[in-house]
Amino acid sequence: MASKPSIKLDNFGLRATTCRVAVLDSFQHAGYALSQGDIEQALSSQFDRVTIYRTLKSFLASGLLHKVLDDQGSIKYALCHDTCHQETHQHQHDHVHFKCTQCGQTTCLETVHIPTIILPEHFVKQESNLLIQGVCRGCNI
Repeated sequence: MASKPSIKLDNFGLRATTCRVAVLDSFQHAGYALSQGDIEQALSSQFDRVTIYRTLKSFLASGLLHKVLDDQGSIKYALCHDTCHQETHQHQHDHVHFKCTQCGQTTCLETVHIPTIILPEHFVKQESNLLIQGVCRGCNI
């Protein structure tokens, strides 16, 4: 069960504004990655685009969300879970993302980790992204 939005915001050091609660609630109810456009479409009657944009930026900065790139080069956002916050207290999301070719939803597969890649000398990894495309469980039934 998803935690209450205001409690989750407090855990990330964010004040529970009306917009933040509404945006977080959208992510918790969706259960998959959302684009800024998805959020704007759902909440346009309540908040303007700039407020939603600033909310997403504050969620990213606090570690509540992470970016997910899709096959179109578009940015989506997904809620971070306990697996994103390692024991080293570093925010990482080196897990696989799956985009369904039928419904278009992008989902975090948190138990499937990106394999370790050994880079050449003097190259330093900052982030890894791995997107797998196929048919999701819901569409495959």
